[in-house]
Amino acid sequence: MTPLRAGIVFNPSKISREQLEAAWDAEADGATAEWFETTVEDPGQGPARAALDAGCDVVIAAGGDGTVRAVAEALGGSDAAFGIVPQGTGNLLARNLGVPLGNPRTALRRILTSEPKKLDMGWIELDGGEPQAFVVMVGFGLDAQMLAATDDEAKAKAGWLAYVAAMGQALTASEMVSVKVTVDDREPREVQAHTVLIGNCGTLQGGLTLFPDAELDDGVLDVLIVSAEGAVEWMDTLRAAVWDNGIMRLFDKQKTATSTEAARHGQAVRIEVELPQPHSFEIDGEEVGDVQRFTARIDPVALRVY
Repeated sequence: MTPLRAGIVFNPSKISREQLEAAWDAEADGATAEWFETTVEDPGQGPARAALDAGCDVVIAAGGDGTVRAVAEALGGSDAAFGIVPQGTGNLLARNLGVPLGNPRTALRRILTSEPKKLDMGWIELDGGEPQAFVVMVGFGLDAQMLAATDDEAKAKAGWLAYVAAMGQALTASEMVSVKVTVDDREPREVQAHTVLIGNCGTLQGGLTLFPDAELDDGVLDVLIVSAEGAVEWMDTLRAAVWDNGIMRLFDKQKTATSTEAARHGQAVRIEVELPQPHSFEIDGEEVGDVQRFTARIDPVALRVY
């Protein structure tokens, strides 16, 4: 059997090559690795394509959510498998896949000793721009405003706790707007909302499940439209998220997502959203600026991921 050839795309601001080499040497057992460093100008697409050109069997993203997304974008539809050594604050895809956090050796061992799973990949066009890949979720509203309000230095020092400090500011900034939503081939609808999130995976930090119906390879996107106002509606929304769509599903795996008057769930292969004015937008846990129109679609089982 030919030894596995890995291309390791690493973000040097998150983890050094020396750290990764030590972890790789401890776990490789005959597998070989080539090293590809990201830069500010190229967060991972170019290095990942270079790994593909070098004939690597598996391409490993070692870094945060931005590095993971960039490498996934380059690998979509290729024959190479995708591995993750999570080193960021959110590590959203790693959490949904059950990849061990905070231990490069354990993450590499998982890649070297397990079989890859099939994973859908999403594509998002912002204000008519070039399509960008996402593997977890995209959207505007509370989630994106929290990211925009979170101080980078605080996030680096405090991790997920830094987002909590931004929640109050984000809640204050959340305003209801009239949103035009077109799902698949249906007629456009006008809805009142302050948050629209579109997901490929369902779980965030702390085990919060936003998309309880989401499956890694189900060929659809999950949609959450939130219009909660006031303490009563917010409490109802949080109860549904934490209890109905979280704890209760541990006991009933067949239970579908619970919607409320202020938080509606749905699924789509393609969804278009138009806002009356630009709003803060996030892709896979990273704030990307203000967006007014966006179109998301699913690319079924585009990746094989450990």
